[in-house]
Amino acid sequence: MKTIIPALRKQHKLSQEELALAVGVTRQTITSIEIGKYTASLPLAYKIARYFGKTIEEVFDFSDLEQV
Repeated sequence: MKTIIPALRKQHKLSQEELALAVGVTRQTITSIEIGKYTASLPLAYKIARYFGKTIEEVFDFSDLEQV
């Protein structure tokens, strides 16, 4: 899943570690989400989006998921 987390972190001058601490996960989790190796759970996606003052849809690109 594509995400704009790296751009948001850069805009807010945050490291992966700082974002991870803010949302209660490890730096490795943030790295995995950013490179598309891991899809954030809904609660985590919500925390990340809220941290940046955005909606989940603004932070995560769901267009590559199958339509139901």
